[in-house]
Amino acid sequence: MKNIFTYGILCALIFTGLCSCGKKSKASGEHSRPVIIAYMGGYNGLVDVDKISPNKITHINYAFVDVKDGKAFLTNEATDTTNFRKLNELRQQNPDLKILISIGGWSWSRNFSDAVLTTEGQKTFAKSAVEIMKNNNLDGVDIDWEYPALPGDVGNVYRPEDKHNYTLMFAAIRSELDALEKETDKKYLLTTAVGGFQQFVDSTEMNKAQEYLDYVNIMTYDSQSNEQAIHHTNLYPSDKYPQKQGADVAVKAYLAAGVPAEKLVMGIAFYGRAFNLKKGASKGVGDPVAEQIRGRGYTYIKDSLVNQNEYYRYWDESARAPYLFNFYKGVFVTYDDEESVKEKCKYVLDNKMGGVMFWEYSSDPKEYLLNEINKVLK
Repeated sequence: MKNIFTYGILCALIFTGLCSCGKKSKASGEHSRPVIIAYMGGYNGLVDVDKISPNKITHINYAFVDVKDGKAFLTNEATDTTNFRKLNELRQQNPDLKILISIGGWSWSRNFSDAVLTTEGQKTFAKSAVEIMKNNNLDGVDIDWEYPALPGDVGNVYRPEDKHNYTLMFAAIRSELDALEKETDKKYLLTTAVGGFQQFVDSTEMNKAQEYLDYVNIMTYDSQSNEQAIHHTNLYPSDKYPQKQGADVAVKAYLAAGVPAEKLVMGIAFYGRAFNLKKGASKGVGDPVAEQIRGRGYTYIKDSLVNQNEYYRYWDESARAPYLFNFYKGVFVTYDDEESVKEKCKYVLDNKMGGVMFWEYSSDPKEYLLNEINKVLK
């Protein structure tokens, strides 16, 4: 009797295990090591793959695919398809490299709301996105909707219904990807870029949306102000001004909304934001802003500005962020450097996050920041 009882338990355990193995989750949040996701601007024209180091990254998110007439749309199909072919060749150096299309972005989010307003629209949009991915031998779809239920760029359509339709859009895309997986026996990724501020969390259903997603890439940058000189990509809130913004604040907001830490990806800026300050500026950070001026990529900042021509580097210990201040010109520059990137990567490891992503690859052609990321995460 004991042997029969034991045998019965063993069979039940085996059966349960088999059932569990066969049950497919909507998205996997389990990964062996932190991801390094590179956003790459295809809108710049043909990509020079000789300037890409595929072994230093795990994913390329090709930006951007537009939304037109309710479908994902290649604005310059000849250039984009050539870029896809060249990027695929990078797999010869890194067979594990994943390449995704990123749909939307700041300038191409105008039509998301209309495209996914109805169930039929969601299906149509999902099919068109997956078709572009499939036809170009890519590995997934990334959605960068800026922003659901909130104004983004001038002219963007947005409505309250976006909050739920945002979730339904991911469900529709995941359904299309699941169907394709059955045909090809290959895993396809679904990810999203999200705003690093509370309003984005409040305007979405991240606890539901994350069920369909592999990664949630938090854009923990561009939090600058046109009124006061503040950091745009700091890790923690600064004690030098009242605004309580920073990557840590954003991460905690998404955790509280129900997104698992292993799906959250920290954003790193490969570029700076620069400002002319109002007359009388004396300390840089915290001073009143007169106007925003052209920011530059990190390679330029490091090679041509830091501690040169009276652009002195300072470190805000409370925010774990660097900045430049030119007292004589009244110019403030906020950016990420090797020290702040190291702090962010340590944070990712300490909090068991999914990894890091950065915008945008070509802004740091000498790979100063990418090398620092690899030092810490690999």
